[in-house]
Amino acid sequence: MPPTLAPATEPTHGCVRCGAPVPIADGMCERCNPLGLKQPAASQAHGTVVLGIIIGVVVLFLVARYSLQGVGPFDGIVAAVVADPPGLAVTLTVTNQGTAAGSTTCRIYDPSIGGLGPEDTYADSPRIDGGRTVSFSANVTTMGDTVRPLAVSCSNP
Repeated sequence: MPPTLAPATEPTHGCVRCGAPVPIADGMCERCNPLGLKQPAASQAHGTVVLGIIIGVVVLFLVARYSLQGVGPFDGIVAAVVADPPGLAVTLTVTNQGTAAGSTTCRIYDPSIGGLGPEDTYADSPRIDGGRTVSFSANVTTMGDTVRPLAVSCSNP
């Protein structure tokens, strides 16, 4: 007697509610979906995720916006430049013109060289209360140790 072939079986996966095997095209078994309601579309699931991401980004934006409110703008000047081999010791005076405390990053550069150069350096200010001025020093090793006029530009949040 020739061997008999087993009937071909349809691929299945587990029901999303109870885990019973259901055809790939279905999400729930007959027991969990007795009325045969239409299964949720993939676009519905993806749309819900995208909406959640958008809401999360908006919430993060609002938190960042309100946490930085009243900080800056910052004005900075170079108060002194002293040789400190192998570089320069630069004293900066920074004013927080805002009403809230914050800190800033200041770019120290040679104004005789146009644009951004590889010798430019950055210094982070200490926390400055609103309406206050603070002086601090930064060591600059990218410009050599020859004293020369320098300029500073402090970023606003």
